Amino acid sequence: EVKEQDRFLPIANVARIMKRGLPENAKIAKEAKETIQECVSEFISFITSEYPLRVCVKRDRCQQEKRKTINGEDILWAMQTLGFDNYADALKLYLAKYREVN
Repeated sequence: EVKEQDRFLPIANVARIMKRGLPENAKIAKEAKETIQECVSEFISFITSEYPLRVCVKRDRCQQEKRKTINGEDILWAMQTLGFDNYADALKLYLAKYREVN
């Protein structure tokens, strides 16, 4: 049995990320943190549990590449397959820049 709180990202992590985009003295209401926590957690669950990603993990891409772990490209592929092209395109650029730095 999965508890509802176990389905969500930790609220402290969500709040920390939210604060990065705000002025230092800004405050975030508890309800706002909880709403974003639920939305982001639901979105991640949707992307990672949908058919394209399951196919990747079970047989196609991951098996061809002899791996069991999904990576950033798998997530982007699932997002594009599900119609989130605008997000996937932007995130491709971000992932490439992130890898350059790290």
